[in-house]
Order: sequence, then structure tokens, then C-alpha cells
Amino acid sequence: MKQGLLPRLNAVMACAMLQLAPLEAEKEAEVSLRQAFEFLNQKLKPPFVIRNLTSDEYLQLNQALVYGVLCEPSSARVHLKHLHGIVSDGYACFVGLLVKIVNELYTQLVGEVKLQLVWIVKEMIDVSAVGIDALISSLLRRIAGGDFSEGNLWLCYEMVSVLCEKWDWLVKEEPLVVPCALFVFLRVLSDHCRPSLSDAKIAPLRKKEIDFCVRLLREQFHLCFKIGRDLVRILQDLGHVPAFCTILKDLFLTPAAFRIPGFSDIKQLCRMRTSSRYFVLRVTPEMEAQLRFLLTYVKFGNQRRYLEWFSQKFLYGPEKEVILCDIVRFICCAHHPSNEIIQSAVVQRWVVIGWLLKYCQRNYEVANFKVALFYDWLFFDEGMDNIMNIEPAMLLMVHSVPQYIDVTRALLEFLFFSVDNYNVELKNEINSGVTSAFRTLLRKGVVRSLEVLTSCKLLHPGLRERLQLFLKPTDHVKSHSLLSPCSLVPCVGTERLALEGAKPKVIDKDQSHQEPREAPGSPSDVQVSPSILIENEKTPCDTVETMCQTLHDNISKSYVMGLRSLEDLLQLLAEIDYQSLPGNSLKDVFNKIWKDFESNGHVLFYSHSLLMKDAAGDSEFQSATALIIRKFIFSPNKGMLELFSFVLREGYPARALILFYAVRLAYEAHVARTENLVDDKLKCAGDPRIVLLRFHIDGHLRRKKMENEHEVAPELNSEKNLLDEFVGGAFAAYQSYLSYSRSTLKNGEDRTLVELLAYDLLSCFEWDHSRLSFKIGSVFSFLPDLSVGQEVIVRLIVIRLSYINMIDLQFQLGVKKYAVFGDNADAILIIVKNSLTWNSAEQHKLWGLLRSELAVSDLKVERLVLEFFGSEALDANISSVAVEGLLTLCCCRGPTPELVGAIVLLPDNCFQGFSAAVLSTWAASSSSFLFNSLANLAEKLQNPNGDSLLSESGITMNQSAILWILNYCKSHVVNFDIFRKLSSIIPVEPL
Repeated sequence: MKQGLLPRLNAVMACAMLQLAPLEAEKEAEVSLRQAFEFLNQKLKPPFVIRNLTSDEYLQLNQALVYGVLCEPSSARVHLKHLHGIVSDGYACFVGLLVKIVNELYTQLVGEVKLQLVWIVKEMIDVSAVGIDALISSLLRRIAGGDFSEGNLWLCYEMVSVLCEKWDWLVKEEPLVVPCALFVFLRVLSDHCRPSLSDAKIAPLRKKEIDFCVRLLREQFHLCFKIGRDLVRILQDLGHVPAFCTILKDLFLTPAAFRIPGFSDIKQLCRMRTSSRYFVLRVTPEMEAQLRFLLTYVKFGNQRRYLEWFSQKFLYGPEKEVILCDIVRFICCAHHPSNEIIQSAVVQRWVVIGWLLKYCQRNYEVANFKVALFYDWLFFDEGMDNIMNIEPAMLLMVHSVPQYIDVTRALLEFLFFSVDNYNVELKNEINSGVTSAFRTLLRKGVVRSLEVLTSCKLLHPGLRERLQLFLKPTDHVKSHSLLSPCSLVPCVGTERLALEGAKPKVIDKDQSHQEPREAPGSPSDVQVSPSILIENEKTPCDTVETMCQTLHDNISKSYVMGLRSLEDLLQLLAEIDYQSLPGNSLKDVFNKIWKDFESNGHVLFYSHSLLMKDAAGDSEFQSATALIIRKFIFSPNKGMLELFSFVLREGYPARALILFYAVRLAYEAHVARTENLVDDKLKCAGDPRIVLLRFHIDGHLRRKKMENEHEVAPELNSEKNLLDEFVGGAFAAYQSYLSYSRSTLKNGEDRTLVELLAYDLLSCFEWDHSRLSFKIGSVFSFLPDLSVGQEVIVRLIVIRLSYINMIDLQFQLGVKKYAVFGDNADAILIIVKNSLTWNSAEQHKLWGLLRSELAVSDLKVERLVLEFFGSEALDANISSVAVEGLLTLCCCRGPTPELVGAIVLLPDNCFQGFSAAVLSTWAASSSSFLFNSLANLAEKLQNPNGDSLLSESGITMNQSAILWILNYCKSHVVNFDIFRKLSSIIPVEPL
């Protein structure tokens, strides 16, 4: 009888720790713990007998204590005291057993055991147990991607809470855990920051994760830096989150803000290969075991059923596709088979990756997958990177010909598109990385040749020609793009997913059954509601409440109807005194607007709200976000300022979107003006290039109609002035909100208005890479007090603009359309001196702009020349680009007496031939003007007695200038009067 009861009692005990199916076998790891607990149960109660234990006894006692701590919460502290009394190895055995439980049994642990597991982790941290880092890492691995179940979200919350609570221990005692935790939570945040998620379910966790990651990046970046280039990749996935967008911008523009000695360039991070241990963190132990078994033992041809088992277990379910990029990175970077396996019939890694590719259903998932596959190609360095990381992509492209030619074509197109567009400032380095990847793969024999691709008639000739460029025996593939040291732009955040046009869109629910989107103000939308405030019997609060309900009802029916209701509501908020609303009513209204649109699949003030395009062109400009910005531009009153303040407080890029609207409006007004696309009745042609202008004019006409102004069509010449008023009004609204947001919201209290403008302008660049020179020009034209002569704006220009855009900008400066530097010589001199620390490409661009503007300005260049060459910090290596720029600038200016005097009297330093080169150029182009100026200089340097003042004042002439003048006088017939005057200050030999 007793023998029959024992198995059943054991089964009951097993259920206390694990959830097992009725016919499922017991787990060996759990059985050993339970048996130890049962054997030593009487000895686990006080008073404890402390004595020397053998190794086997010590192991058995630790097993019993582990089981007791996890399965007997009421006695857990007693067991823990017992452990403190007998420990002799720094808790290594105890923690090792916990690690084994997490790795082998976690998915089947009952809820109470999981709670105890988190509790004992905190206790082990407090005693700095040996192996606690491995336990933390094991638990972090259990946070699954694409899993929004309560259990997974609970584990996320508990782990981030533990790490926040034990912050000092984390950064001081276990610095290796920091990058692991950051990597995991940044990847998880890419799931948790999706706009479609319920705030009530995820918001507290998301905030805690964001705060933790931001604090690590800001305070412990020297530890985060160890992640390597994949840190940039995962941060780019979060570029739409304001907190991480700011971090990315600091990485691009001001890497010194992270206070790491020697870190001055984001390229340093991109050159660092990410360790395989980080990729292991993003696959669970079960996934790792199945993948390694598949890639180690399964023969090619038998892999189908194993792959199907894998997909059924790990890939089926909503949002599970997000883990595909993590699996790809694991296969490429963490599983490197031996040569024996590679040469055997075992299924190869490229086969599994090709099979996983078919599970990507949406465009941005496909783009993420391909970025994960090719990411190491973009920065490949044979001396630092492992060829096994890039091998799968190469073999997949080669082996897909010809049966799966679409796969080869898509991968090549993506790779070449990435080279050109992933980051235009790093195009040279990316070119070099991809070129190195191809050549290393060929030289190492991964593929014998690429003829299968270069001669494949099924591939587009352009693809084959482009591929051959990378195989040419040159140092690098030539590129016309700037190699910038501090601007890895992704495309910030989700902008990286723009590769292949795969931007993540917010899809309307049941989109196929909804009405097509129309522009507010299109022919079907010409009727205007009567004045909103005619219902005198209602209070403003009642009217607002009614209109909010109308918006709620209409947006669920049709997006167009929702836009109409939103415009009426905005008109009401612009007309009434918002202070008449009680309490937080205005904030409540804004919350309702946001929730109504988001619940129907439309995220307001998302970073792509004014950028995303559909097949018809730019119809997304006729969006709720554009509608709100338009209303603010026309009515920048206190109520609308409060609305945008609410938007900014919620973390949306409101300020940058207003600027984006303004610069786009400026461009379209320019196109309409130059090509006469707007007639004297303010009717626009149906040109897709002026869709935002049409939208803006429509708002103007509707506003006039509401104000009962019927004469809204001025004559043609005044209409052109009206276009300028539209653009000027948009920039004025932006500037007013810029000042308001800084002074009222204190969100930029540590930055000046100019720095905030630079950040907003950078966001505009990241959202849309086209027409950059025009965007810059419109800012200098309409916001000169915030942009002209400002170093941070100039630095942004030389970093972000390509050479072709710089040339266009120089053309505009040459015809004095606007100014970049202005007439403040002190500000220009500061920029020039500070530019000596920039890289050569940036300095060349700076001097191109300076030359174009100062060549046609009235600014006195001589002060710039004298103070620059009089600087004690002048260095032949550092200052060479600046000296070249000054040389070209001086040569294109006329030899006025003041400028000639500055050149002749320059001190002798490491650039001794400068003065002679300038004088020689002037002699060839304006010799009489030059020597008249020299004669005037000689008169000024003579005292009343006719003697030279140089020796009296201690001033010396430049030696190269003296030699050039002497040689010129010997070889040319010089006017005698001029020669006589020069002789008074220069010892000229008789001719």
C-alpha cells in the first residue's frame, strides 16, 4: 500500500512546481530537486545542524533548499537563513541550480514558483552571489519577442523593476549585465511601442522600460558601447519614440554628450562587430536547441518537417513575425558550423533563412528581415569581422538562381538600395564595406565566382552592371556622397524601414470597406458648416462636448467625415475663450481627439504623418495632422498653442512637424510661382507637386467663407504676394510655437532656440531626404534671426547635405537670395576657428559656402585673414583646408587697399607662400588695381619725413610678399611713381 501511494504522492509534489500534462513524463531536473527535498525535509527545519559537508552532501542540501525556497513560500526565509549558514562557495551551487531551472523548466513553472524565483533573484543580488549575472541573463532570455501574453509582460515588468531597484549593484558590481539588459529591453520596446497596443495594458511597462534604457544610455554609455554596431540598428527601430530620437540625434551631432574619452564619431560604433552573446539573448533556449539540432544533424532534403515543427511552435500567432529578424541575426552571427559540417550533407544556414523569409507578410517585416541579413555587409572589415556572418546572404542569392530568381533579385535590389540610401553621409564607407564583403567571400572560396549572377539573363541588366562594379579591382567604389564622421542617420528609427519603400504604415481597420480618403475641401467637401457658435442657449463646454461626440461617431464611419468634424471642432476651439472651459476640459478634449483617431487606425503627429505616400502621390498630406497644423498656422491663438503644448508633452514631434509643413509649403509655393500653377482666382492646377499648397489654399478659402468674406480672390500680382504670406505665416507660427514651447513647457530649457531649430531641422531631413538645399534656404529666408551666422546650423548643413545639394546652395548664395553667415565678422571668425576640428569633407563644404557668400558681400575679408593667420594655434596639418579656402576667397575678391595691406603684412608662419600666391593671382587679373593699392599702402606706411613706419612700429612685411614684389618688379615694367612709393618700404634693387 505504501509502495503504491509513493508515486502518487510524488506526482502531487511535482505539480507544486510544474504544470505537466496528464500523460507527460516528469522532468529529470525537477525530480532530483524534489527527491533531495523529501530526503532532507526534517533537517530543513530549525534548529539547523551546521557541520562540514562532502561535495555530494553539499549539492543535495542546495537542491533541497532550492526546491523549498521555490515551492514553500511561507518557509522561504527560513530556508534562506539555512542557506546563509551552510554556504561555502559564494552561493555558486545554489545559483547554478536556479539557472538550470530557468533554462530547462521555466515555461512549465507554476505562477507561484515564478514569483518566488524573482524574489530569490533579489536576495542573491543582495549577497553578490557568484553566477548571479548568468541567472539574470537566463531570465532575460525568457522575455520572448512578439509575445503579449500576461505571463511575458509580467516577466518584463518584474525584470526591469529588479534592475531599476538594484541600480547601484548593476552598474558597479555587474557591468557586463548592463549591455545585455539594454539589448533585450530595446528589442522588446520595438514591440511595446507600437501605436496599436492598448495603453491600459502596456503603458506602465513601456514607460518603465523607456526610463530604464534612457538612463543606461545617458549615464552608462561606456558600458552600452560594448554592444557594437547592432546598438545603432535597434535604436533606429525606436527612432519614432521621442526619447530615443533625441539620443540618436546626440549620437549624430554631439557624441561628446555621452562623455566617453575617445568617442567622437558614430562610425566608431558601426565598426564594432556585435558579440554573438547578444543574439543568443533574443532566442529562447528551446528555439536555440531546435535551431542548432537542425543545423547540426538534419540532412539536406529532410529539413521540411523540422522546419514546420519549428514554425508551428514559435512562429504561429499574432505579431510572432517580429522575432524573425532576431532568428536571422542568431543564425548569421551566433551559429557558426564547423568545416566538417559545412562539407557534409547537413542542411545549410542559407536554406533555413530562405525558408524563414516566406513568413514575412508585411513590407516593413521584409525590410527588417533583410536588414538583419545584410547588416554586417554594410560595415564589413575583414580584419575585424567574421566571414561567417555574411556567408548565408551570399549563398542564398547564388543558390536561388534560377528556380527562385525572385529571391535573388529582391536581395540584390535591397543590398544596392541600402548602399545608396541607408545613409547618404556614410555612403563611401558602406560602399567600401559591401565591396570588401564581396571580395572576401570570393577570395576565401565561399563562392568560386559570381558569374552565376553577373551572367544571369533573368536579372535586370542594371543589377548585373552594379554587381560588376563591386568586383572591379579598385580601392573602392567611387561615391559622390559625403563621408561624415558624426551622422549615421537612419533613417532615425522606423525611417530605416523605408528601404524598398517599406515604411510601417498605420492601416485603417477594414480598409477595403471604407470610403476612399478625400482632401478636405475637394469637390465632394465644398459645403461649409454655418457658424459654430449660433447655439446661444448652450454653453461653450456643452457645444464642445456635442462636437466631440459627433467626431467620435463620424470617424468610425468614414475618415473623411471624421476630418470634417475635426475641422469644425478646431474652428470652435479657435473662436472660444479656452479659459472659460472648466478644469482640465481642454486637455480632455485633446485626449478624446487622439483616442478617436487612434482607435480607428490613424496615429496623429506620428513622424510620418506628413510624409507617407500612397500610389496616388502625396494624398497623406490631407490628413488629420496636416489639418491641425493648418488650423494652427491660420489661428495661432492661446487655445491652439495649448493644443500643441499637449502634443509636445505627450512626446510627439509636434514642433518638427510644423517646420516640415512650412518648408514643404515654401517649396510648393516656389513651384507654383515659377510655373504659374495658381491663377488669379487662387485656383490650383492638378499638379501632384503642389498637393500641400492646394490643401493650404483650400483652408484659406474655407476660413474666409466662415468669416463671410466673399471677395477672396485678389488680382494676380497681389496673389503672388499672398503665396509669400502663406509661407511667411507658416514659419511665423513655427517660430512662435518654438518660443512658447521653450519658455512654457521647459522641454528645451538646456538648449537655445537655435539648437532646438537645428534638432527640428534634422528631423525634417530624416523624414524626407529630397530638396534639402531648398529646405535650408527657406529656413534662412524666413527665420534669419535663428539661423544666419549660427554655428550649429552651419554644422548641420555641412554634415547632412551632399555635394550636389551644396552646389545648389552655393548658387543661391551667389545671387544673394539669402545669407548663411551674414555680416557679423566675429561670428564668422568663431565658426572658422571651431571648424578646424571638423573633418576635411566638412571643412571643404564650409569654405565652399563662405566663398560663395563672401565673394559677393560687402563684408571686410581682411579682418578674417589677419585674425586667422595671427592665431597662435595655427597648425600646418590641421589648418590646411582653411588656408586653401582663404586663398580661394581672397583671389576672388578685388585687391582693395585694405585687403592688399592685410595680405602684405601677414605674419610669417607655416604657410609662407600664401601672400605671394594671392598677389600673383591679383597681378594676373587686376594688375593695375593691385599696384595702385600697394602704392596707397606705401603712402600710409610713410611718416611725414618720408621714412618707413614699419621699423618704428615693429611691424614686418611678409617675406613671400617681399620676394614676389621684387621678382615682379625685375621682370615687368612698373609705373615709376608706383615703384618709387614701393621703394620706400621695400628694399627694391635698381632695375
